Amino acid sequence: MNKETGAANAEIDFDAFNLENPVLPEAIAAQAFASGGYPYTERMPRKTYERDLALLQIELLKLQRWALDTGERIVILFEGRDAAGKGGTIKRFMEHLNPRHAHVVALTKPTEAERGQWYFQRYAAQLPTAGDMALFDRSWYNRAGVEPVMGFCKPEQTKKFLKEAPEFESALVRDGVKLFKLWLTVGRAMQLKRFHERQHDPLKSWKLSPIDLKSIPKWDDYTAARDAMFENTHTDVAPWTVIRSNDKRRARLGAIRHVLSALDYAEKDASLIVKPDPKIVGCDNDFFVNA
Repeated sequence: MNKETGAANAEIDFDAFNLENPVLPEAIAAQAFASGGYPYTERMPRKTYERDLALLQIELLKLQRWALDTGERIVILFEGRDAAGKGGTIKRFMEHLNPRHAHVVALTKPTEAERGQWYFQRYAAQLPTAGDMALFDRSWYNRAGVEPVMGFCKPEQTKKFLKEAPEFESALVRDGVKLFKLWLTVGRAMQLKRFHERQHDPLKSWKLSPIDLKSIPKWDDYTAARDAMFENTHTDVAPWTVIRSNDKRRARLGAIRHVLSALDYAEKDASLIVKPDPKIVGCDNDFFVNA
């Protein structure tokens, strides 16, 4: 599980990867874009991306006005592999929205008081009021991923969470919340390439946390945790949607299109809001096993 042969026909020994080396190994550089079975060979052209993004951001403003007019509450969870582009995708969602009625939730580790509360309590406190949107940069699903993998919780706590999360989400949906659960994923070689960029680019170094560094040899552990999460929390009421993010441009557009296509908001441009690229965005077994 720690070696991979990709498009460049060179074997990558992930165990030997040295993040401190300023030179990215040639095999990782060559195979990063295609890693994880990514279906495209080149990035989306910048002009096409920027044109489509601007049009979709106008639609997001229409969505926000509709939510304000109708009192709808919209919640979007952004989960996924480390370095999959969650923050950048959230930034494109938020870029032109009215911040009075759309906020990003990025909680730090729980305080001592919060550790004594019902697990979902501090997340419930961040849910939006009527007319607002909340975008969670990681969410209550910490207990299904980073916490068990890094030993921050006990196995019985994760087991309890996997049982209770669908109940919690069903209650939200029954109360009228529009809930979206997005899982962004990258191939392993692409993840290492992005970690390497963060390590050696002063403008990106803030993105590389101690947890990221500890996660590098734990790819398979995260995969097992992901599989258990999908098995227990992918429901008809609150399904997961996987977004393949080796190309950040396609991923951002796919995430926005997924949300917009699922809601019947006022003045929606039906000619623009088509279903997202099925090679990039999906929720079937093929997407789950390669996430």
